[in-house]
Amino acid sequence: MRLSARVDYALRAAAELASVAGGASAGRSRPVTAEQIARAQEIPPKFLESILLQLRRGGIVHAQRGPEGGYWLARPAGEISLAEVIRVIDGPLAHVRGQRPEELGYHGAARALQDVWIALRASEREILEQVTVGDVAAGTLPARINELAADPRAWT
Repeated sequence: MRLSARVDYALRAAAELASVAGGASAGRSRPVTAEQIARAQEIPPKFLESILLQLRRGGIVHAQRGPEGGYWLARPAGEISLAEVIRVIDGPLAHVRGQRPEELGYHGAARALQDVWIALRASEREILEQVTVGDVAAGTLPARINELAADPRAWT
């Protein structure tokens, strides 16, 4: 699985917003400026601005302009899955050559590849939909995720 820099930065920004006072459990916390997020997560500020705009349009964050302005999560962090953030930034979870796996037309000996790609997407979805931005910010991942990450084979 490859995640774009945009997705990585979006997930880090969302976790940073969740970590501010009340952010991990409440839908609204004090606004955090893009500059503060960029500095805390070492994200290029201009790149982050466009990502935050996407997250706002996708309903993940709210924004307020002005001297008291900034960004905050649109919903409690525990209700925002990693899969949702990824879809807002990059679209559907699994693509093969820019197509959804169910749209592929494999033939003959390669026909079973379509089922492999669909199973892969289902596996990704299972993990990414059960982990929330709140889980990441709190450092308390679901037991199944910890179990998978603890397997030494997962690191190679």
